[in-house]
Amino acid sequence: MLSLQIRQQLKVGTCVLGLFANLGLSSVAAAQTPAAAVTPIKHVIVIIGENRSFDHVYATYQPKSGQTVSNLLSKGIIDRLGRPAGNWIQAVQFNGVEGSTFGVNPASKAPYGILPPPGTQSAPTAPSDTSPAPFQTLSVAVQAEPDLPPAYDRFLLTGATGLPHKVVDTRERNVYSLPPGPFQITPSVPYDSYTGSPVHRFYQMWQQTDCTLAGASSFNPSGCLSDLFSWVEVSVGAGSNGAPQPQPFTDITTGEGSDALGFYNVLQGDAPYMKQLADDYTLNDNMHQSVMGGTGANHIMFGYADALWYSDGNGHMGQPPAQQVENPNPQQSTNNWYDQDGYSGGSYSNCSDLSQPGVPAVVNYLESLTRPISPRCATNAFYLLNNYNPGYAGNGSSQFTYSQFTIPPTSQPHIGDVLSGSGISYTYYGEGWNLYVADPAGTNPYDAYCNICNPFQYASDIMTNPAQVAAHIQDTSSLYEAISTNTLPAVSIVKPSGFVDGHPASSKLNLFEGFVKKIIDQVKASPEWSSTAIFITFDEGGGYYDSGYIQPLDFFGDGTRIPLLIVSPYSTGGVVNHSYSDHVSIIKFIERNWNLGKIGPQTRDNFPNPVIGTDPYVPTNSPALDDLFDAFNFPK
Repeated sequence: MLSLQIRQQLKVGTCVLGLFANLGLSSVAAAQTPAAAVTPIKHVIVIIGENRSFDHVYATYQPKSGQTVSNLLSKGIIDRLGRPAGNWIQAVQFNGVEGSTFGVNPASKAPYGILPPPGTQSAPTAPSDTSPAPFQTLSVAVQAEPDLPPAYDRFLLTGATGLPHKVVDTRERNVYSLPPGPFQITPSVPYDSYTGSPVHRFYQMWQQTDCTLAGASSFNPSGCLSDLFSWVEVSVGAGSNGAPQPQPFTDITTGEGSDALGFYNVLQGDAPYMKQLADDYTLNDNMHQSVMGGTGANHIMFGYADALWYSDGNGHMGQPPAQQVENPNPQQSTNNWYDQDGYSGGSYSNCSDLSQPGVPAVVNYLESLTRPISPRCATNAFYLLNNYNPGYAGNGSSQFTYSQFTIPPTSQPHIGDVLSGSGISYTYYGEGWNLYVADPAGTNPYDAYCNICNPFQYASDIMTNPAQVAAHIQDTSSLYEAISTNTLPAVSIVKPSGFVDGHPASSKLNLFEGFVKKIIDQVKASPEWSSTAIFITFDEGGGYYDSGYIQPLDFFGDGTRIPLLIVSPYSTGGVVNHSYSDHVSIIKFIERNWNLGKIGPQTRDNFPNPVIGTDPYVPTNSPALDDLFDAFNFPK
């Protein structure tokens, strides 16, 4: 995801839905009786945090007796204290040398002897920082961020680095002599600390995961080695925006260093609430970000089960401005410094055209696999791969008024259309929505609503109809009211503000824990708890290293593993579920739970459930996505 500052800068700076869309109405008008749930679950709540991979959070998690988990500790890569162990070599990072054109793996590579030191990136430097938090006073913090339990409010004032931006993070012990692989962030950098944010953009993440047929094996048929996280961070970072490579250029020029290799240790007290939920309910250790890259594209895939293409705003494919097309080929005389990429640069690719930069490397890899994977790219479609503003501001006006880095409105179908068509109620609860609607230019420093996170804010059938906006997009204050009055919709999608979403540099994981705890505690005290399933996950791994298997599904992903917790009266017991899933799996659960149709004929929710052979983590019928029904113990 973007930092709060960049998101504020962005704010300023084939399928048509048929008759109901043409009338500006939701297809809910066609539904007379809401579809009935086929399980005891009458309410699904999906809480989506920011930018944490599975191993980054659960590297040392040990489940209850009888359960197994796949993480750095269980694989013998590290020990209980977070130190390198016998199988350490499996996670060693490599330094690469790129050729003249982009590759998902470099022209040559060699293992690092010492890890490039992690950096501070844009983490808050001192308590006087006001954008983002920490705040200067508790009263201001609580007014700006009301969605925490009182016990967590103090964390809004703590954790600044005390160091400048984009320098080596000297808080980390032995920072200049770290072994070339995963390192424990704590205790030298306390858990309640802001840290730098690793790169998490589309082509960079394809490189980080280093997928190649030459690396394939029976237990890793995709051949993704995940051994280039540091190299991509230090060689290109978050993108060039088309600018020349800075000179002099060092391992800390991008500001990140090797932030991607940091992990927390739940056995030593880190992420205590995330651990408690795993101990008490169900943890999936085979959940993945659905798209290589960042927040925008992953929230889009969650809402549409597909990527969005650039349009003329009226449902027809178009071609974006040339400077907004990705070109990850390295600039002349550089090692992997992309020609055109970045938040204010390229973010679209026509992946149906092998002459387009970056495209051949990904497509050729997919088609080289023993079980070839279709890129699923429509002819002449320029897909959004990273973070651009949705076509509409919160008040329904054009976002182009405030920023050129905006994808035009879309008429591609989304999960809301499926739900409305069957009379199923749904609401997207975005923290800070009310302030954002009144502040479309993003001038208020406390406007931390995430516009790129709301899949319905891209959609013409929602945003051109004020009644649909009012029905389906609300602030989290309305969520708490719905819980307290037992009026939860069937499907609730919940997004915290940028202050508490857990995004590195602009937030902290303990703040996201607090946000989640407030919701869970309130739901568990409600009569609706007995019919509720809460899915807690993240939009993407944030560029953090992960050791898990990655299944290629199409041109867009999947990407690294991310945590998924399933909290429900029907998911208790500290179970670890291994079913292969990504964000679209939650959509598949919703569709199966209410016996609904699919979003479209070619969307990912049409993929079958995995067929498993000897390895529970590797589907043998790729591309396949689980619907997560096996994560519950429903009455027979």
